[in-house]
Amino acid sequence: MSHSVTTWYLEQTSPADLTPAGAPPAEQGVRIVRSEVPSPEFSRFLYSAVGGDVLWTDRLSWTYARWAEYLGRPGVETWVAYERGTPAGFIELNAEPEGSVEVAYFGLLPAFRGRRIGGWLLTYGLARAWDLAGRWPGRERTTRVWVHTCSDDGRYARANYERRGFRVYETTVTEEAEVAMPGPWPGAGPTGSATAPVADPAAPVTASVRDPDAAPGT
Repeated sequence: MSHSVTTWYLEQTSPADLTPAGAPPAEQGVRIVRSEVPSPEFSRFLYSAVGGDVLWTDRLSWTYARWAEYLGRPGVETWVAYERGTPAGFIELNAEPEGSVEVAYFGLLPAFRGRRIGGWLLTYGLARAWDLAGRWPGRERTTRVWVHTCSDDGRYARANYERRGFRVYETTVTEEAEVAMPGPWPGAGPTGSATAPVADPAAPVTASVRDPDAAPGT
């Protein structure tokens, strides 16, 4: 079976376009760190743990060598959010020619949605997209940051990107086959071990290709 999928392409063309979200409360112990050493194991964990319930399937068939080659490319960066030392989500940036930077993937593990981490992680990651050239000698200054999301993604995904200052520049409609959600495994999600979520309706989590279903406050 197939179904119709609408894809929206969004962009920022100036650092001034970024509308920041507030940081989580300090007592949550949230920090964002760049994963500087390319690690196929870690990146595949993040990819499958964040995207398992939202149809992230593109990279599940990648070999170890393909992961290593991709992560080792100049201008590919993975920024990871931690809450009290535990990985909570990530944003992956992919530098392209002529100063363009793609937000390739972005999202949170299910247990960390609704904790005011997503909007802050996206804000921080976009700021790093705009200053990416400073960390990569010879790289062109960033002149554009872009992302795409679709109707198969979380129903708030497009609105969440727009809250951070993205604008739609292209829309496409295609027919795609139905695909089963890959996991990460049945029953995965909040365990009750974390502290109670902190509500933040104004700063929802956003996501990227095959985004989490990010409702307001996630």
